[in-house]
Amino acid sequence: MSIIDNRKAYHDYFIEEKYEAGLVLEGWEVKAIRAGRANIKEAYVVVRDEEIFIFGMHITPLASASTHIHADPTRTRKLLLHAGEIARLIGKVERAGFTLVPLDLHYSKGRIKIEIGLAKGKKLYDKREDEKRRDWEREKQRLMRVKV
Repeated sequence: MSIIDNRKAYHDYFIEEKYEAGLVLEGWEVKAIRAGRANIKEAYVVVRDEEIFIFGMHITPLASASTHIHADPTRTRKLLLHAGEIARLIGKVERAGFTLVPLDLHYSKGRIKIEIGLAKGKKLYDKREDEKRRDWEREKQRLMRVKV
């Protein structure tokens, strides 16, 4: 069950592979995400010291969640993946010129997971081509409805 989608990522990047990762979260963050107060639009994923972190993911704290903890809405959060997956991602990012992009925040068996994509950036002409293709598909559907 999806909590948040990052549609902008599909517009700006070609997504080659997708990985599901766990997140290291604090209690107030889990409560806020369950209340729908998370945003991954401006977030990005970085590899540091053979670990993967997400920066810029904004989680707005609930007023009633915690009284004794100072909540930092944009703190750096660690992503949890298998060692083999991390090694493969590091190789692709460093050698092949790929980047890691957060795509989707969702529940999996009651736990909050994030789907990250191994992506290559689109050029402006690629974006225009995608937009033309989408418009043509939409127009085709409209014409089919009119004829039937």
